[in-house]
This record gives sequence, structure tokens and C-alpha cells, in this order.
Amino acid sequence: MAAAADSKVIGYFAYASLSEVVCDGDACIIAGSDADLRKYLSAVTSGKPINHTLKKTRFGEIMRGIRLGAAYAFDEVAYNRFYPLAKREGLDLGPEDFSPTATGRHFVRIQLKVRT
Repeated sequence: MAAAADSKVIGYFAYASLSEVVCDGDACIIAGSDADLRKYLSAVTSGKPINHTLKKTRFGEIMRGIRLGAAYAFDEVAYNRFYPLAKREGLDLGPEDFSPTATGRHFVRIQLKVRT
């Protein structure tokens, strides 16, 4: 069952290079669709051409990042795919309120404290 969950597509992220991932603050943005991610990128780049690579990301990839201390910012669609699987993995998450904000964007930030 874990392998099936690991391969489930949660959403999309964007990067310009291996070290330059599109983030909201320090959290990698995960959008539920490539179209939504393009809208977020357009807002961030003030309508300038987008020269980023968009890539699907799977539950297992996100969980590996989280276990290493990475932060992720999920939009509503991506979060609703992620959180039931994450709960099965033992993360203490629940439904979130995605009511519209003044900016029209609402992300849920997830990051675990990694013990060193």
C-alpha cells in the first residue's frame, strides 16, 4: 500500500534550475494543476515570461523532502490530495480552510521539525 501512495501525484512544482525552486517564502509551492501553477508564477513574475520547468510531484517525493526538513506550500487541490495520505503516514494534519484571501492566494505550509 505504501508504494501505491508514494506514486500518487499530488500536484506540480516549478524550477528554473536544480537550486532554484519556486517558493512562497521558504516553502516550495505545490499546485494542484499545471494551469494553477502557471497562474501563481504569472502573479509572482508580474506577467513576465515564465522560463521555468513545471514537473509533477508525487507523495513519496514530498514525504522524503518533509522528512529532511523541507517546507511545502500547498494550494487547496494539492493539499486535499496530500493530507489523507500524510495522515496515514502519521502526520498530524486535518482539513484546512481555504476561504479567499485579500491576494486571492491561499497556501497551507507544511514543515516538520527535524531532530539533529
